[in-house]
Amino acid sequence: MVRRVKVGVLISGRGSNMAALIDAARAPDFPAEIVLVVSNIAGAGGLEKARAAGVEAITLGARSFPDKDAFEAAIDAELRRRGVEIVCLAGYMRILGRAFVERWAGRMINIHPSLLPLHKGLHTHERALAEGAKEHGCSVHLVTAELDDGPILAQARVPVLPDDDVDGLAARVLVEEHRIYPQALRRLAQDIRGGMA
Repeated sequence: MVRRVKVGVLISGRGSNMAALIDAARAPDFPAEIVLVVSNIAGAGGLEKARAAGVEAITLGARSFPDKDAFEAAIDAELRRRGVEIVCLAGYMRILGRAFVERWAGRMINIHPSLLPLHKGLHTHERALAEGAKEHGCSVHLVTAELDDGPILAQARVPVLPDDDVDGLAARVLVEEHRIYPQALRRLAQDIRGGMA
């Protein structure tokens, strides 16, 4: 049986991209398996989605720890306890500290709702509309210490329609997020697995 790379997913909300990764990983030929979901928000919708799919899901709240370093060390410990090799950020709404990012360098990816390097940070759809952009989209990138700045692994574009509002544009981008995030994870897992062969 082919070895599958173990993946942990960090979320803060409904977990729709997490669910797309879990769905993709059900395929027998997918080179990764989702073994743990961690939310920093108790009651985040993605926790129940993960559990319903048979994936272990836990909550670690930042306020339970004396500082950011201790909080992120606890997340790191939970990931390592399950043998996680790749970390996927899927709507994780905290900026990770440099020490955590460096520990997972080259093995942590994020999905961002814009065509990076355009529109780093929040409110990407609003900003694209306000600027009169003709196209918008999403990017999967390796996480580095700089916000939304790591090497891009995948992108998808959608046209901005004349009558678009934020919700309509966001919904079309989300469809593409759910398509390209599993593709990017597949390629990274294959690379990591190949490097260990």
